[in-house]
Amino acid sequence: MGSHLVPTDDLWVRVRTDAWAPAHEVLRDQLQMEYFCFLSAIDWKPSPFGKGEDDPTEPPVERDMTIRAGVAGGDTRFQVFSRVYSVLRHVGITVKADVDDESLSIATIANLYRGANWHERECHEMFGLNFEGHGDLRNLYLPGDFEGYPLRKDFPLLARIVKPWPGIVDVEPMPGEDPVDAEGAGPEGTGEAS
Repeated sequence: MGSHLVPTDDLWVRVRTDAWAPAHEVLRDQLQMEYFCFLSAIDWKPSPFGKGEDDPTEPPVERDMTIRAGVAGGDTRFQVFSRVYSVLRHVGITVKADVDDESLSIATIANLYRGANWHERECHEMFGLNFEGHGDLRNLYLPGDFEGYPLRKDFPLLARIVKPWPGIVDVEPMPGEDPVDAEGAGPEGTGEAS
């Protein structure tokens, strides 16, 4: 479906959803990509809440909400990607697949790479993706009755509503350090340490 190659660096390949598990089987068995690095997902939807660096005292900036997929393209809001590696040949590959926006399902690869078990559970919990055939998609981090998927771009981060992202403005002092000294200002903002 799509690919991107950076010589001496990496290869990204996008496969159809129905080719996700078979592609990993070929990579493991025929191309000796025996090492599973990681699996995760991407939500390409721009955040309707803006960026964390936006000044909350300013009027909201009008944002372009067009979905733009990254390396190797994409046709849906969500993509699943994994990285596998050949230890003997010192070559790796990143495999991506578009996840259908309606079903949010893709086949498990935990039966091919045991390390994918935990990663698929995390993607299920944080993005709401279903890994068909997994059989044990229990939450790893959140309570079982938690509502929503925190890594989706449309999930409201309440902590940022209560306290906007401080950036470099909100520097906390090191343990044992005087808060005034940490900011570099002395009494009444004289600029001199007390």
